[in-house]
Amino acid sequence: MPHYNRYFDKELQDLKEIVLRLGGMVEEQVSNAIQALMDHNVELAKTTIDNDHAINKTEVEIDEMCINILALRQPMGPDLRFVTTAIKIIDNLERMGDMAVNISERVLDLAGEPRLKAYLDIPRMGDIAKSMLKNSLDAFVTRNTELAQQVRMQDDMVDALTAQIFRELLSYMTEDPQTIPRATRIMFISKYIERIADHATNIAEMVIYMVDGKIVRHTEPVVAAHKDGQKE
Repeated sequence: MPHYNRYFDKELQDLKEIVLRLGGMVEEQVSNAIQALMDHNVELAKTTIDNDHAINKTEVEIDEMCINILALRQPMGPDLRFVTTAIKIIDNLERMGDMAVNISERVLDLAGEPRLKAYLDIPRMGDIAKSMLKNSLDAFVTRNTELAQQVRMQDDMVDALTAQIFRELLSYMTEDPQTIPRATRIMFISKYIERIADHATNIAEMVIYMVDGKIVRHTEPVVAAHKDGQKE
């Protein structure tokens, strides 16, 4: 049974708000890292790297808040699932921040070198990953399991684009070995974006657990819904 204590309710609300604040910080970091790549913007890449400390600091702050709630309030049922879900969410958000740093570091590596190819699929991947992050956090706030399931389905799109980019870059490296260093860095970037999408998927699956008490990670396949509402 959830607690009905106004002080505890405020603590839970504060926890939700600071998790969302961390999510907003990570969204900005991911967006800036991809924008730095697209624009060859070294300064933006450096700023993104420098800003990672704020994400780490906020993650520690939230972690301590959750530990205090667990120790002092001893929540049960839905409240316990909410707090434990928040702990797992911030871990995934912090790792997304690390991926943004990794992308920015590769942008610095590529600085001054001619662009290997037009970046078409990478910004598409980035847009999907950013959408997944936003939707997973929205699902957390609104306890919307349908939105969480949509995030899970979007992950397949990112995986497909990652494989497509890998095949294309492999052909570049085969035809011209001099492109290997640049192609390898771009591969890394696509892999980092894929990991961001994976972490967003993790958050979505945690939301389903938080709301329904059902673990779908590794146990329940993602199914697409038809327009008439039936599932494949």
